[in-house]
Formats: sequence, C-alpha cells, structure tokens
Amino acid sequence: MSRNTPSYMPGFGNDFETESLPGALPQGQNSPQKCNYGLYAEQLSGSPFTAPRGTNERSWLYRMRPSVKHATRFARCNFPLWLTAPQEQDENLALGQYRWDPIPIPSERTDFIAGVRTITTAGDALGQSGMASHVYICNADMQDDYFFNADAELLVVPQIGRMRFFTEMGIMDVDPLEICVIPRGMMFKALCLDGEARGYICENYGAKLTLPDRGPIGANCLANSRDFKTPVAAYEDKETPCQLTVKWCGGFHRTQIGHSPLDVIAWHGNYAPYKYDLRTYSPVGAILFDHPDPSIFTVLTAPSGEEGTANIDFVIFPPRWLVAEHTFRPPWYHRNIMSEFMGLIHGQYDAKEEGFVPGGMSLHNLMLPHGPDASGFDKASNSDLSPQKLDGTMAFMFETRFPQMVSPYAANLEGLQDGYVECWQGLERKFDGTPGEK
Repeated sequence: MSRNTPSYMPGFGNDFETESLPGALPQGQNSPQKCNYGLYAEQLSGSPFTAPRGTNERSWLYRMRPSVKHATRFARCNFPLWLTAPQEQDENLALGQYRWDPIPIPSERTDFIAGVRTITTAGDALGQSGMASHVYICNADMQDDYFFNADAELLVVPQIGRMRFFTEMGIMDVDPLEICVIPRGMMFKALCLDGEARGYICENYGAKLTLPDRGPIGANCLANSRDFKTPVAAYEDKETPCQLTVKWCGGFHRTQIGHSPLDVIAWHGNYAPYKYDLRTYSPVGAILFDHPDPSIFTVLTAPSGEEGTANIDFVIFPPRWLVAEHTFRPPWYHRNIMSEFMGLIHGQYDAKEEGFVPGGMSLHNLMLPHGPDASGFDKASNSDLSPQKLDGTMAFMFETRFPQMVSPYAANLEGLQDGYVECWQGLERKFDGTPGEK
C-alpha cells in the first residue's frame, strides 16, 4: 500500500526527500561521483533551468538504470480514440449545448491507456496551451506496460473503481472522491484495484496546475496545502520484457525495454505526482444574499499569460450549506467567456436533477447560454429559504478560456442526449407587466 508525505503545495516549489532503502539518498550533493547502492543520479525537470526559484521545478532520482536505456528504437503506435488539439469540430455536429450518458465499461480486456476516450480538445498542444477532456474506461491492469505523456500533465478524477498509479516516484492509490495529478514526462503504470474503473481525465497542455490565490478570502478555506499528498519512494525490480509508450506532439511511440522503468530507489525535489481528497475542500459562500461566482469552488488552476484568465480551472460543487436569503440559490442563467466541461462523480446536481447522472458529462461552450432546467428554476424560485444542506453530491468542471471542440467519437456516441435542450423548453415567459414584491 502507498504511504504519503503531507503538505504538498502544487506549483509553489516545495522540496521533499524520500528513500525506500536507508542511505540511498545522497546528502549535500545531488550527483555524487558514486551513489550508494551503485545507483545512477538523474534529474527530471518540469520547468526551464532558469525559471524563478518559486516556480522552478525539478527532482533528483536515484535509480537502478538511467531512463535512456531501452532495447529498441521507438516505433509509432496508434490510439485512435485519444486525440490532441488542435482539432476542428466534427463536421456533422452543429453548435449547441451537449450532454452525454455514462460510457459503458467494455467487456474486452482494456487497460487504462487503451481505455482513454477523448470527448473534447481545446487550444494547441504544440503551443503548450489549452487542454483535452477524456473519459477512461478500463478493466485490466498495465502489468508490463508503462507510459508517459510528454505533451501534458494528467489530472485524473475517478468515478467508479479505485485506481493505483505506480509512478517513478512511488505509489498513489486513488479512490472516487479523490483526484491525482501525474506530471508531464513522468513514467507510470495504472492498475484497477476493483477489477474495473471509469473516470475523467483533464490533459493540461499549458502551465502546471497550482493552487489559486485566495484574495480577500484570506489565509484559509478552499483547498489547503496540507491535504495534498505526495508518494514516498517505492520501486519495482523486474528483469522481464516490458514496453514503454510515449505520447509526444499528439502521436504515440513505443519502445521495448528489458526491465521495469519504475526503478527509482530514492528521490528529492519538488516535481512530483500528488493526490487530493475532494472531501477535504472547505467551501465558502454567501451568508446574506446573492449567489457568488462559481470561481469560489476552484480547487486547482493552470494560469495563462493573461492575469485572471485561466488556461484551466478545476472546479468542484461539493456538499455544502445553502443559507442565503432572498436569492436564487442554484447557478443562475449565464453566458461565459470560459468553456465548461462538466462531470458528475456521484449524487445529484442541484441545477439539473434529471438527465445528468453519475458518470455522465455535459459541455457548455464559451458564450452559449445555459443554466437550471425548468423544474430547477421553479424549485429554486419557490423553495423555503431556511438553511438547508446540499449533501450526497460531487460534480466538477474542467473550465478553459479556449473553445472546446467535440471529438468525432463523442459526437457519435449513442449516449449523446438529442433532447438535452428540451430541459429549458418549460421556461415560460415571465413578464406580466405588473411590478412584483419589493
């Protein structure tokens, strides 16, 4: 089982050290002439060498073999359902608001990487901006198969089934209602701890995810750094035929290796995978009237070059108390500069009580209007405004400043709900020419 060291602040330059054998971690010298246990020293850099100290990210890995050792040259391979931006919208799909039913878990053997299904892409991976949203569906472990993504970091959101991510820097067991982030370029394999699994992935091409500034909120609430966990060192000593697949500039390449690449005995640094329990998020909200912007529910953000306009925001809608008076409590009707891909981990979403089910997803692209369905509007307009607990729910959004293009796979899914826009048909004309109550 994995153990975790606490208090990892994504994107804030924390430094950690961990070893799985005593004395494997050098003291006072990153790259000694001879490492203990005969290990090799290797640096993995997640930022330019000259990045400012607060954003400079690198880790030193002490391993059995350098990662450059592989038995064959790379050869191209194909994962046709995993797409990369830029991608033009499917020509047969008109502009609109979309919603999908959950994608079934396949009966044929499918591991985590083979089970990735792209739903939307945004931006340009080669320009290191934008993102892709995917669903993963799997029922098999990656036993002798390993992977790393040179295009992006991966934010994984399990919905059904526990996942184990064995990375170069240790093991993360991730349950539904937890998330994990695997940095760009980090090798790993994924195992289904419950036999089958389904969830969501945000593939972030841009700046690394980090904690948002709290601004006037102050020093507390939202996601707290103490709740982010990094793995302790763990290694796999295996001298059997294995293969490593790499995603690079939207293509996939594979090489054969005669060993496991997860052979890091010790590491120190600040470029590391991490996980987070969404149940530890401390939400804030209105305590008198009016509905605050959904940005108050941001867990992680990937900044763009424009201040206050994110490349990606990862936003959740967790259990919380609703206490404001004389106000409309669910998310209001709006049009937005951001494009919103939304998923439901479990429970019910208060603005869409019908049709949006756990494992499902929706897309509301930039400047397209959306908001509560007709029954949600009526319920919110006439409900008792005494304090009430919104419980047993967890929804999320991958939100980006770029338009999200729907993949051909998603456009042709049987679960694409043709009648989604009908949920707003019951919204009747409300103007009657008389003033209402003040």
